[in-house]
Amino acid sequence: MNLKPLADRVIIKMVEAEETTKGGIILTAAAKEKPEVAEVLAVGPGGMVDGKEVAMTVKVGDKVITSKYSGTQVKIDGEEVTIVRQGDILAIVE
Repeated sequence: MNLKPLADRVIIKMVEAEETTKGGIILTAAAKEKPEVAEVLAVGPGGMVDGKEVAMTVKVGDKVITSKYSGTQVKIDGEEVTIVRQGDILAIVE
């Protein structure tokens, strides 16, 4: 199944946290931090949203940081993705 976001919506997938520290220590699942960086999988067309013109600035493949509790989580084909508004994206990671 394919998802196509509408208006200013963006579909993202959280990037897995690293399993080892910089010093080489392997982390258990409980010790890993919740991932903060996500990869953009799909981007809506933008357009008029709440009476304002919205231009999409993120693109597929970008790594982004979003607000902590933003978006709606959806499970598609066994994969968990999140649908957020572009305004909930705080930064693009370069």
